[in-house]
Amino acid sequence: MVFSHKPVLFDETIDALNIRSDGVYVDGTVGGGGHSAAILEHLTTGTLISIDQDPDAIAVVSNKFRENPHSIVRQGQFSQMTQIVNDCGFTAVDGILLDIGVSSYQLDVPERGFSYHHDATLDMRMSRKGISAKDLVNTSSWQRLAEIISRYGEEKHAKSIAKGIVHAREQKPIETTLQLAEIVKASVPAAVRREQGHPARKTFQALRIEVNGELEQLSKALDEAFMLLKASARLAVITFHSLEDRMVKQRMNHWCTGCTCPSDFPICVCGNMPRAKLIYKKGISPSDKELKENPRSRSARLRVCEKL
Repeated sequence: MVFSHKPVLFDETIDALNIRSDGVYVDGTVGGGGHSAAILEHLTTGTLISIDQDPDAIAVVSNKFRENPHSIVRQGQFSQMTQIVNDCGFTAVDGILLDIGVSSYQLDVPERGFSYHHDATLDMRMSRKGISAKDLVNTSSWQRLAEIISRYGEEKHAKSIAKGIVHAREQKPIETTLQLAEIVKASVPAAVRREQGHPARKTFQALRIEVNGELEQLSKALDEAFMLLKASARLAVITFHSLEDRMVKQRMNHWCTGCTCPSDFPICVCGNMPRAKLIYKKGISPSDKELKENPRSRSARLRVCEKL
């Protein structure tokens, strides 16, 4: 099995973690192990706990780092990182990395059912467990599908796409990725079909987010990550779409906010103190060079904060 994932914003992320050779770090979304490998290179007496819910990723990195004494690999959701870290014998860590979203491997391996570029069973489950995208599109009401596609795909044609899905499944079950992609394509105006990018992109994103509970998991993971950080430790998060980035930005801003008293108050009465500071005020986007080498990085954004 080849689990290939080219990490985006690679150098920027590793630099931002400010890695200590004796520190304890968590890679909450190990994927193919690119970021983890770089963190391990910085460790002499420290420990890296690499987590992923995808059993394929766990199999690959377990083998990849099997002889590295500083590596611990665990399967699980990153929202469970407190329990995982505690089970590994630690109560606090010196840095955490979360590289959110679907990996290149998951997109490029047809049988995982994430991509509208390959014909495969409609799946999209990162953990390979639970309700699949096929289950979702064949059993949900058009109202629920429209809500999912609108909320998580930010798709303005969500209602017509949802109704198109329900109409199509009345003829025969929706089983494959290309079958769904064609239904979406037929459900949007001709002008949309002529636009740059596949008209099914937002619908596939929305279904993937719903199937994997991605935003709920991210929200819980951010809180768990911040609680695990030692003073002066850093949390680095790479996002790939606006919903994720908005959540990370708002959560970090909340941690970094101090006094909220009205400006005309002579003294602070709220008692709020900032618990973190931003390393990059507006986050970091890929360079032109990286965009040219890896077009999939175009929507990536790195945000980093340091616990006070």
